[in-house]
Amino acid sequence: MTSAASQSLEKATLMLNWYVTGLHSPLILGKQKGYFKEEGIDLEILEGRGSGPTVQAVAAENVMFGFADLTSMMALVAKGAPVISVGSALQTSPFAVVSLKEKGIEKPSDIQGRTIAMTPGDSPSQSWPLFMEKNGLQASDFKTVSGDAKTKVNAVITGQADALLGFATDQGSQIESVTGKPVTNMLFADHGVNSIGSSFIVNLETVEENPELIKKVMRAATRSFEYTVQHPQEAVDAVRASYPNAGSAESLLSGLNTAIPLLKSPGSADLRPLRVTSAQIQETIKTMIAVGTLKTSDDDVSKYYTDAFLP
Repeated sequence: MTSAASQSLEKATLMLNWYVTGLHSPLILGKQKGYFKEEGIDLEILEGRGSGPTVQAVAAENVMFGFADLTSMMALVAKGAPVISVGSALQTSPFAVVSLKEKGIEKPSDIQGRTIAMTPGDSPSQSWPLFMEKNGLQASDFKTVSGDAKTKVNAVITGQADALLGFATDQGSQIESVTGKPVTNMLFADHGVNSIGSSFIVNLETVEENPELIKKVMRAATRSFEYTVQHPQEAVDAVRASYPNAGSAESLLSGLNTAIPLLKSPGSADLRPLRVTSAQIQETIKTMIAVGTLKTSDDDVSKYYTDAFLP
């Protein structure tokens, strides 16, 4: 690309929901391959510190785009945050009970008598009471230890906990990388509790003032996810080149391969990446109402999602 062409690029910032993991590799690869530049976009990717803070950064217009959990966004929209999702990457929930396979925790009843590491207030823990209700579990059936994401992973690695509540796309691969042992990801979605996960979030003011920018970014992002599904190793190599401290190639690839089946759900199997149906959004809303995060009156799909900017 010529210098003159580079100067004509429109700048856009995208904040992730966390440090770079395998799940984020499509965006890193898409930037490396020039998909965003071909749309006239100079994309800056920023690491985040949780979905909530990322959504808040978009709401405050500190960044143009966020890549964050849809349920976290919905909770903040219900409180007045001026944001909306313009595309969803993880269409089956990544929330999971993550454990070393040797622990034998493969179904909800296997949790009885175990110790579970949790982060109070995070997205998986908010859905946990509904998971328990749907699967006949009581709080007295298991013990809990509390800690942040790193503490939970260490608790499972050291044996202080039998499992953690977390994300199948991330923490399981971390545990595998350190221990060299396989993990089991018992997905909430396989046991009656599903919700859309990581999504692209924008401020409503951006929707009004710069809709073409959103379309350009979403076209490039769609291409990025399509290409990555077919070339996962290339995506991991792109992350390793740009973020050498993001983790081992094996850990990143494991996380990405865990994420790829979650990029679709039965309702979106024939759609391009990032597109979801109203029924999928409604299912997420119902889950949020059931866990008490949303009120029954907070059921307007158009408040939370639009596909107007997707190719």
